[in-house]
Amino acid sequence: MGLMVRAGLGLEPWSVLNQGIARHTGLTIGTVTIVTGALILLLWIPLRQRPGLGTVSNVVILGLVMDGTLALVPPLHALAVRIPLLVCAVLLNGAATGLYITARFGPGPRDGLMTGLHLRTGRPVRLVRTCIEVTVLAAGFLLGGSLGAGTVVYALAIGPLAQFFLRRFAIPGLPERPSPVVARSGSSPERAILRE
Repeated sequence: MGLMVRAGLGLEPWSVLNQGIARHTGLTIGTVTIVTGALILLLWIPLRQRPGLGTVSNVVILGLVMDGTLALVPPLHALAVRIPLLVCAVLLNGAATGLYITARFGPGPRDGLMTGLHLRTGRPVRLVRTCIEVTVLAAGFLLGGSLGAGTVVYALAIGPLAQFFLRRFAIPGLPERPSPVVARSGSSPERAILRE
């Protein structure tokens, strides 16, 4: 996410929101990422979602790594450097998604919000996720967050990349944990993604 900021070609929806909030508060985008992650966890309470070690780690580490990346990578101006940086950032995000989901230590705050709303409303996961992303993107844009080609690239690429990396990082022989989202089909979220 920090590399997408440095590429300056548009961010993924939650970073658009976090960047917009950061511009109005004077906080770093990483700090805002941590705060919004923690606030999203509060929304889990009425949704009866349970955080895991991965959930809490996601809240803290995401923001710290983002600020660290922005401190280490200077602002870039040449488009010939920014485009490959964007591609690299999206690929790394896809790999990170595959790694943290296959570890099975709990969903990130945003994923848990999605699954919790799905369970409470009975609406399809796709619809719930799309509504969340569009709402967050619109709010972030109104607050001054960066939209651009990178936003579109991310939206189109993250699903296929996540599926690819979930397959690559799957741990053979690991017993499945039941998932409330796909409880009726009796398989885990990774399996649902891998089948599509």
